Amino acid sequence: MNYENIYFIGIGGIGMSNLARYFLSKGKKVGGYDRTETPLTQALQKEGAFVHYVDHVQSLPAAFTGNKKKTLVVYTPAVPASLGELVFFNEQGFTIMKRAQVLGEITKTSDAICVAGTHGKTTVSSMTAHLLRQSHVDCNAFLGGILKNYDTNLLLSDKSNITVAEADEYDRSFHWLRPWIAVITSADPDHLDIYGTEEAYRESFEKFTSLIRSHGFLIMKKGVSITPRTNETVTVMTYGEEEGDYHAENIRIGDGTILFDFVSPEKKITDISLGVPVRINIENAVTAIAAATICGVTDEEVRHAMQTFGGAKRRFDFHIKAKNIVFIDDYAHHPQELSAAIHSVKALYPGRKVTGVFQPHLYSRTRDFAADFGHSLSLLDEVILLDIYPAREEPIAGVSSQIIFERITTPEKQLCRKEELLELLRHKPLEVLVTFGAGDIDRLLPDIEKLLRKKYVEND
Repeated sequence: MNYENIYFIGIGGIGMSNLARYFLSKGKKVGGYDRTETPLTQALQKEGAFVHYVDHVQSLPAAFTGNKKKTLVVYTPAVPASLGELVFFNEQGFTIMKRAQVLGEITKTSDAICVAGTHGKTTVSSMTAHLLRQSHVDCNAFLGGILKNYDTNLLLSDKSNITVAEADEYDRSFHWLRPWIAVITSADPDHLDIYGTEEAYRESFEKFTSLIRSHGFLIMKKGVSITPRTNETVTVMTYGEEEGDYHAENIRIGDGTILFDFVSPEKKITDISLGVPVRINIENAVTAIAAATICGVTDEEVRHAMQTFGGAKRRFDFHIKAKNIVFIDDYAHHPQELSAAIHSVKALYPGRKVTGVFQPHLYSRTRDFAADFGHSLSLLDEVILLDIYPAREEPIAGVSSQIIFERITTPEKQLCRKEELLELLRHKPLEVLVTFGAGDIDRLLPDIEKLLRKKYVEND
């Protein structure tokens, strides 16, 4: 891409920020708008990007507005089309591309490992990137979370032609990609505000499988209800925790550890220890190892990397592990994700009371899956339900957290405003606390951790 200046509308998004970092690494002048300041936007500013938080074109440096031939504008579909800056760049005839289109351009000349799925894609892509990074193979990676091992969502290599990327199904973004290895972790319907029907959602995944290049690979979770449209040269394999072409056996869980043997059609790798020992990570690890071994990662490299994997922030992220209190944060925002995460917590801490705080994400998702959310949250021993985080949406009449709340069968449940959560937790007896959601609940995490440490840990 022969542009000198790259301007991002929605630069603070996790997927947008790794592209911004990529172009900074290439010596480009990078800037962007986001509506709120976050640790991620602050980090980008420290790394050399211009970032501002007011939708006001006149406040932009002239480099981004003065020469349309030298400036590329990148936007995320989550940004409304009426945003003043986006309208300006459109009217002035600047080249404007979706984030996924730019990622597709970057990755099409590499051996791309693209991880798709309603849920699980950030963990699987992070695991895959770590496996490759810790091996003789190495990789580049554009990740949907901050990988703790490297404190970044972008990995660059000058010796590897492999690129790991999340394949985002929102707005059919993943149709811009051309995978060498494609992974599909799940296809549980979501984003029905975009797709309209469950059938259309699943069809978009089938279209994604048709984009795998000749002599490539599709690794799909066994039981996912889509029919691949791969060409005849593509190798199609399945995976699962204990079934599929790739699977685990001899699973051992205890004393805060998980060990298993990885089984593929070609071989077995024994005694793999999970660095983030939660049950859902067994199947995540199976598919990540499958992709990594196709790339040539050795058995010993697999063992070392899986044991040292620290996880991505906000993906089953332990903030406190103490005798009297456990505090975990997780990005789960879909009913199936919630169920999997809650089952994992309960398996780790049998006999202990698990309290969950959930912030629903999007009015449309709440409307479409209220009954499913109620069923998933009912797995908890206690539920604290916050107001909906609207993100890109305007309110929908009759849609609020109340329609989820009415469907929760757990006796101990209550609605709570986000602003009142800390005070509620201050006076509530807790054993295992988990915060869930893809909105802005993460802004409360430092204060919740401080409160819990003072209440349960410092005086212990």
